[in-house]
Amino acid sequence: QVQLVESGGGLVQAGGSLRLSCAVSGRIFSRYAMGWFRQAPGKERELVAGINWGGGIAYYADSVKGRFTISRDNAKNTVYLQMNSLKPEDTAVYYCAAPDRSFGMGDSSREYDYWGQGTQVTVSS
Repeated sequence: QVQLVESGGGLVQAGGSLRLSCAVSGRIFSRYAMGWFRQAPGKERELVAGINWGGGIAYYADSVKGRFTISRDNAKNTVYLQMNSLKPEDTAVYYCAAPDRSFGMGDSSREYDYWGQGTQVTVSS
């Protein structure tokens, strides 16, 4: 059974930074792409960043390009989302996600099947 546990959310002022972490258990982590989604009140959940199984290819939504960085540490079964230059519009619940299929690219929201519980990120102006 795949389990994803996020941590690292919180309240930060505009222009600040946060790093989210997601610890994964229940599978061979290095064989699977990973992603970060977010959902703001009244909006659909969106894929903000994905990383392929090998870690060499990353996808970013246009809204976060140049500010967010996704990375993974296969030795620790953990994926990270470094968020810099945060804006009030980044306020949302952030979810770690994993696909059921191995060796994927991680760049499509349709790839993902498993979700963490979410962590709140609030950016004040």
